Amino acid sequence: MLTSWWSAPAPAPEPKPSDDARSDISNEDNTEEVDPDQGNVLSHIIAHLRPGADLSRVVLPTFILEPRSMLERITNFMCHPEMLLPIPEIEDPVERFVAVVKFYLSGWHIRPPGVKKPLNPILGEIFTCYWDLPDGKRAYYVSEQTSHHPPKSSYFYMAPDHNIRVDGTLKPRSRFLGNSAASMMEGIAFLTLLNRGKDPAKGERYLLTQPNMYARGILFGKMKYELGDQSFVRCPELDLVAEIDFKTKGWVSGTYNAIGGAIKQESTGEILYELSGLWNEEMYITDVRTGQQEMFFNGRKSKSTPPLVRPIEDQEERESQRLWQKVVQAVKDRDHEVATDEKTLVEDRQRQEAALRAADGVEWTPRLFRRVRGGPGGSEEGEEDLEWIINAHIDHRQSPERISEQIKAIYPIVDGQKPDSSNAIPPRTPDVRSPDGDVPNHTTKRAPPAAEEGDLIDLGPDCEATAGVNGTATGGTDTPRPAV
Repeated sequence: MLTSWWSAPAPAPEPKPSDDARSDISNEDNTEEVDPDQGNVLSHIIAHLRPGADLSRVVLPTFILEPRSMLERITNFMCHPEMLLPIPEIEDPVERFVAVVKFYLSGWHIRPPGVKKPLNPILGEIFTCYWDLPDGKRAYYVSEQTSHHPPKSSYFYMAPDHNIRVDGTLKPRSRFLGNSAASMMEGIAFLTLLNRGKDPAKGERYLLTQPNMYARGILFGKMKYELGDQSFVRCPELDLVAEIDFKTKGWVSGTYNAIGGAIKQESTGEILYELSGLWNEEMYITDVRTGQQEMFFNGRKSKSTPPLVRPIEDQEERESQRLWQKVVQAVKDRDHEVATDEKTLVEDRQRQEAALRAADGVEWTPRLFRRVRGGPGGSEEGEEDLEWIINAHIDHRQSPERISEQIKAIYPIVDGQKPDSSNAIPPRTPDVRSPDGDVPNHTTKRAPPAAEEGDLIDLGPDCEATAGVNGTATGGTDTPRPAV
């Protein structure tokens, strides 16, 4: 039996939802005071950089870290199910599109106080979680770091009883801009309403992009968090697009956290609605034809629904909360020396693995995601920008119960599910050993040919057992247990 080169998890406290690092905050919480010693550390690091430099390879001090991984932070997007779940049942296509835009805007107010950067996931890191929905149903989320240089975080979300699926790959690029640091949030997500659309096999698809993120005042002044630049929500089938401008404050005029935008008929450019307000407080929508304005979303009063996560003691070594638990605890304790040491241990091990793979000519292959098979007329045409998609065939024509079993067969998600050790990936040669002699259970292997449909999880109506892939889960209970 393989033992971990990460330290064994500490005994878990009383379980609770995975919301320690997130909060529903207002405008005044966008700033953070940096004490002189911390400012000196930042100044020392940044003094060696030039504007435009790539920050992805720079080790940043732990006092600016958010105590969770980027894979977990992505779930902010799904934390308002009350906005998302009714959308597939809206009959009017314009109203349905407007509801998607409202849902898209509902997650930006969720973040930790101050200016914080999530932990960079290591290659092959995995995070899964689920939501117990108000109607007694469930939604599921699976994510994996599919690339490290450049960083790419791939994710999958599905609410089987509500005909909703999301596939995405986030590709952040960090840049130093003088007194600011920027995270350019490249990548795309597809939100699919499976009960809509002209093609029942594909559903009605919405393409979503993200605004960029800025940390201002990293050398002098107060540190300030901003969203900036343009993003969009598009539905080609409905010929509708929402162009949204996240406005950054100017030197002399303007305000923080403002948005503007318009919902248009894409083919004609006709504006149907205008958007305005503050993305972290109150946003408004105006019907251009009637001039009527109404509240669109109120970030001050809306309460997010954080996901539930399996207990740390049930997680594999590369699952986010187990992988980073000592770093996270040290960051919460404001023990920056311990946080730095523990973070360095994780990152040094990743570098050792990369060096050994390079020496042996071994290519990394993600466990849970595969490359998109696209191209004009291809089976996944239009999804090329995703690059990676969940490595499972989820048949949305099946019953919600069967779909849930298909999803849970991908990897452990709900409480009670554990990895299937009989399918664990064996150690490589030569071994990568930790100082105490433990052998890692990681997922490096020689690159296989592109997977065929027959290689994917496809539980038909006559299949009773849940099948694992690449050492993933079997079984699992439907009894919810909040996460650590």
